[in-house]
Formats: sequence, C-alpha cells, structure tokens
Amino acid sequence: MLPLIQIQDVKKNYKDAIALDGITLSIDAGDVFGIIGLSGAGKSTLIRCLARLVIPTSGSVLFHGKDMASMQKKELRSFRKNVGMIFQHFNLLHSRNVAENISYPLEIAGLSKEEQTRRVDELLKLVGLEGKKEAYPSQLSGGEKQRVGIARALANQPEVLLCDEATSALDPKTTREILSLLKQVNQKLGVTIILITHEMEVVKQICNRVGVIEKGQIVEEGSVVEVFADPRHPTTKQFLQSSSHEIPPEFFKEASPRKKLLRLRFKGKASAEPVISHLVRKFDVDANILLGWIDRVQTFSIGTLVIELEGSPDSIKSALTYLEHKHIDYEEIHG
Repeated sequence: MLPLIQIQDVKKNYKDAIALDGITLSIDAGDVFGIIGLSGAGKSTLIRCLARLVIPTSGSVLFHGKDMASMQKKELRSFRKNVGMIFQHFNLLHSRNVAENISYPLEIAGLSKEEQTRRVDELLKLVGLEGKKEAYPSQLSGGEKQRVGIARALANQPEVLLCDEATSALDPKTTREILSLLKQVNQKLGVTIILITHEMEVVKQICNRVGVIEKGQIVEEGSVVEVFADPRHPTTKQFLQSSSHEIPPEFFKEASPRKKLLRLRFKGKASAEPVISHLVRKFDVDANILLGWIDRVQTFSIGTLVIELEGSPDSIKSALTYLEHKHIDYEEIHG
C-alpha cells in the first residue's frame, strides 16, 4: 500500500534563508508521527507545506499518491476537508460560543442546521465538553480551548490532523490530558496525526514514529522506541538528555585511560540480566553506578544507567566489547 503522505525532497527558500533543505518522509495511515526540532529548525514551515498553506520551492508532497501541486481547485477543496489543523494558541473565534466555533467548518461545507447540531453534539461528547456548549472562549481554560480546537478540527471527519505545537501553551497536567485525547482520536477514529513539537516528552507519550529536524533537514527518523533506545545524531541525544536527567557537573573528572564515564541503555532481554555484576567479575573492573532511570515509551521500557568504569585500559576495552556482545548501547560521556 502507498503511504498516506509522501514528502519527496521538499525544499523551501525565502529571500534570506533556507527553511527546508531536501525533506523526504513517508507517513502511513494511522501513524502518530512526531516532528521534533528546536525553534527555527523548519518544522512549522514543513507542516504548512503539508497543509498547502505554503508552496514548496521544489520537491513534492503526495496525498494518497496524488501530487498536491497538480491538484485542481475541486481536488484541493476536497483535500483541505480531509485535513484538520490544531494550533498552539487555539485560534478560536471569540465572538462565537463553543458550539458555533465547532460548527464553523460545517457551515462552510454547507451542512443543514440539524446536521450541524448533531455533529457538534457528537464532538462535544468526544472531547468531554458537553456542558460548555454555550460558553465563550473567554470563559474557558487553556485545556478547554484546545479541546474546542480539536473538536473543530474533527468537524469534517478528516483523515489527517496537523498539530502545530498543540500543547506548548499548556501546563504539564493539561498537556497529558490533551495528548490522551489525541491518542483516543487516533485509536478510535483512525485519524492519522502529524505533530510538531520541541518537547521529547510529547513524542514519548503519543507518537509511534518520529523525525528529528535540524536546519531544514531530517537528521534522524524511525520508530520512537528505536530512536529512544539507540539515538544516533547529536541533536537527538540532546533532546533525549533534556527530557530525562541532567548529569551533575561533579560527575565529570579529568580524562584518564583508567576511567570512563558511560551512559548505558538497556532494552529487551538485557534489561533483565545482571550485566553490571557480570562485568565487574569477568573483567576486573569497578563500576560505580551514578544515576539510573527507566523511560516508558508507549508499552516499551528503556532503562538507562550512568556509570563510572575504572580499571586497566585493557580491562575496560574488554568490558566494552562485552557490552557490545550483549547488544547494550553505550556512549562515553564527556564534560
């Protein structure tokens, strides 16, 4: 089967900057795909290209195998009905109450008043706002406003939701609630979600796949479990470090061939084996465990240990070879 969305070598140039520099990605129907990057990395430009709000300088974006650039007006209208957008700052119409905000795209689509009312009631139940039908945006909390935004985005029963930093204006508790709602939308309605964010915690909670964007390029892409367990690019490692535990500066000591500061990641069978005790006994090294934690990524657990390994250079080399044999990812940490 064709991917739902194919992004092929997309570039976007502005007069004074290159926003996108050859993006290639495939997004399957049913994915919750996270695009994570720092400010200015190009993620907002990318999501606007997907919504056809920005036209790429070159490259193509295909929806169901059809190049958006070749779509006629009727096809583009149909495409836009198939795509809902959720915004960071909600973008609600303040002169309209909750029901009227949700029904706005239904009015544009030409549904009757009876059909609009029925659909609005369905959506209010879905997002948990049955009692807020007549309320105005000024009377709502940030989380309630975003629930209205989600209901409005779902009004025309789209195949895809594009979420532009949908939780970055919310507190942590409300963020978890909104992500739980989006996950429910994905699982119950089968809606594909593309979510841009600068927070790895958001990706960890909801996404099944992730692309890391930097300077307009995808520098790493894969399943969230793979990327968490075995990050390759320095930017990905930076995001993961910021989402877990910072290593106290006093852990970093002068470089020595007899000591190494290591970060170990355990997944699968390795997480249940006494690897560190085997290491100490087999290779005549000391292992000082400095930090340890477990990340829960969807239904998968990934354990991390920060250890200081001390011994002769040959013993340390043998111990690292043993870790590789056990398929335990490790990296040396430098201050």
